[in-house]
Amino acid sequence: MSVTVEERGKPNTQDYRVFFKNSEGKYISPFHDIPIYANEAQNIFHAVVEVPRWTNAKMEIATKDALNPLKQDVKKGNLRYVANVFPHRGYIWNYGAIPQTWEDPNHKDSDTGCCGDNDPIDICDIGNKVCSRGEVIKVKVLGTLALIDEGETDWKVIVINAEDPEAGDFNDIDDVRRIKPGYLEATVDWFKTYKVPDGKPENQFGFNGEFKDRDFAIKTVKSTHEFWKALVSKATSTGEKYLVIFCRPEPLHCSRPGGSKPGDANQPLRNSKNANMEKQLM
Repeated sequence: MSVTVEERGKPNTQDYRVFFKNSEGKYISPFHDIPIYANEAQNIFHAVVEVPRWTNAKMEIATKDALNPLKQDVKKGNLRYVANVFPHRGYIWNYGAIPQTWEDPNHKDSDTGCCGDNDPIDICDIGNKVCSRGEVIKVKVLGTLALIDEGETDWKVIVINAEDPEAGDFNDIDDVRRIKPGYLEATVDWFKTYKVPDGKPENQFGFNGEFKDRDFAIKTVKSTHEFWKALVSKATSTGEKYLVIFCRPEPLHCSRPGGSKPGDANQPLRNSKNANMEKQLM
């Protein structure tokens, strides 16, 4: 699958958006239109990079916006950035999400005792390459960390880019400990403290902050895929707010609620500022 991105607006402003296009040049949703699997038989997943390693702007898939572009998170009218908490600089991995997944806020996780955070499941890519914003990569799942963020379950899936030269050496979470000693401990420390500079308490974790292995992580990812399928089929009441903004299993550039004609999904782009910038990212 070939995906390009189109940037609208100026980075580090509230107008900035990153839209996605397929190989035909049609706008698509990174949340709904990019398949979860790159290779289902081998459990290789697609992931959308929201935040490249060592950057600070808190970018995210805009799940409530038409076409679900990337945009910078805003809190109390201000753009959000993560602080450099010593010894870390920005995000310490390529950070993003697996498409066609959803952590259901109506479902209480039996392991964490908390409901989902209402977003696609997050990934931390530990590969050597510093990815680009909006890049779509193929990833191997290695394990997962159960972050409890303000009372919500927020899984952090540890992955490696399947095209990384060292990807063959990584098959489970213990390989990360062996090959990249200290990286998992740094990951726990990062998620524990990254909100402290904003005056918030340290985050908590399920399983006492222990990482779960590859099989557990894959099972978790697949369960969030089932929640996503229920979401797009109107099986949950919470999902209604997504369904009114193109949350459909067919390509989202084709239709809008109320029976609009093809092409109307371009309306959000007409309202975006500045000329586009296209990049081939997959």
